[in-house]
Amino acid sequence: MLLVGSGLRLLARHLFQGDLLVSAGESNFADALDTVEDQTPDVLLVDLTSMDALEAIAQVMAERPTPILAMSSGVLTRDQAFKALALGALDVVERTPVPGAEFWQGIARQLVMLSQVRVVRHVQGKVRRRPPPPVDGAEPPFPLVAIASSLGGPRALSILLRSIPKDFPAAVCICQHISVGFTEGLAHWLASETGLRVMEAPNEEKMVPGTAYIAPSGAHLVVRPDGRLLLDPRPPVRGFRPSCDLLLSSAAESFGRRCIGVILTGMGKDGARGLKEIRERGGRTIAQNAETCVVYGMPREAVQLGAAEEILPLDRIGPTLLEWVETC
Repeated sequence: MLLVGSGLRLLARHLFQGDLLVSAGESNFADALDTVEDQTPDVLLVDLTSMDALEAIAQVMAERPTPILAMSSGVLTRDQAFKALALGALDVVERTPVPGAEFWQGIARQLVMLSQVRVVRHVQGKVRRRPPPPVDGAEPPFPLVAIASSLGGPRALSILLRSIPKDFPAAVCICQHISVGFTEGLAHWLASETGLRVMEAPNEEKMVPGTAYIAPSGAHLVVRPDGRLLLDPRPPVRGFRPSCDLLLSSAAESFGRRCIGVILTGMGKDGARGLKEIRERGGRTIAQNAETCVVYGMPREAVQLGAAEEILPLDRIGPTLLEWVETC
């Protein structure tokens, strides 16, 4: 079932009905929680132009957690979009100025995918760390933390980065699967939420410790041994651009034992192979545990692949990074 949120009643007809039972909400969100409890939808589409949208998301996620896709209307509601993610929305999409059938069909496919989000159990126990291989040549100039995340990632990233001080001695690279055009806004929002220096990754510039770099839309983020960033325009890797696997693999190759890899909440397998490469090259690795994930997909794949040295709740990842980076 699809519940179309406030302000979207007239748009419901645009969504194909093959896999969806469409139910339109009222003209305001005051009774959103009652509606969700009454109709028990599998997924919600929430129009952020309503003043009550964020309060409705907060109530639903606190009382009756349901997959939510938030719809932004450009710069007017872009700040609202990141607040929605912080409150528990799984993803955000920007509505085009004149949305046509193709746009709404894409929305429908995304809603069907989100409606299938389920938290599952993970393989129990921890994997023993392998000894690092011999170091050849000069080491990288500073440690690197490489992070992969997808559905539920923006909120997880804000919690994680809040635990990292401004004088963090490592650089941080992040590949977050998010709708095209939202990575710059994500960087600004994370900077305001955490107090860290956060930016979209620039091309051909050297990283600075204590700064977090986010892979921009439409390009892969690759790191070099000298700490330089490269935006790679090659085609998507297994359907993703930017690719978490490509970021983590380049971090493994370039930083070796001075690299720490982290996989946070997300659907699918992207990042698992890259995390394993980090571990095989002597780096240290973390997968978020099932209990604190919105979607235990990417971390589960990493655990099953033997890529995760530690499986930790979200609130323990930051302190562990602070501990590990001192010995990288």
